[in-house]
Amino acid sequence: MSLFVTLAADILVAVLLAATIVTSLRLSRRIGQLKGDEAALRQTIGDLMVATGSAERAIAGLRAAIDDADRTLNASLDSAAARSAELKLQVEAGETVVTRIGAIVAQMRTVPARPEPAPVPAAQIVTEPEVQPLRRSEPSSPNGERLGAAAAAALAMSERALARVRARAA
Repeated sequence: MSLFVTLAADILVAVLLAATIVTSLRLSRRIGQLKGDEAALRQTIGDLMVATGSAERAIAGLRAAIDDADRTLNASLDSAAARSAELKLQVEAGETVVTRIGAIVAQMRTVPARPEPAPVPAAQIVTEPEVQPLRRSEPSSPNGERLGAAAAAALAMSERALARVRARAA
């Protein structure tokens, strides 16, 4: 029986040795695959680093463009606000002038019209050589002065507006 036990032990060792060899070969193949995968992984990591650098440069460029656009937009908004305030003041001044002109016109409508002097018949002109030609005197009422002032103000405003338009065109 001792021979049988020795033979069985030798066979068992041989089977275990064969299993160890097979397992070692499988592990060797897997290690080879892992080394190949490691090279591919290193290549992928390198590519990712290059892409990350490109993305960081692009982000920096976008930030610069956004900052520039923000400055331009703020300048445009400030300019628009200034022009809006200027236009508001001009509109208010124009409304004041229109209101004053409207008041003057309304006041002129309430004043009774002066009757025109009757035309001198031709027979009287021939017979009376000393007749002076009729001259209308300038109205000395405050309405006439107001109309003149309103006309002068309107003329001055139109000249200023024309000057602004010409300045912007130049």
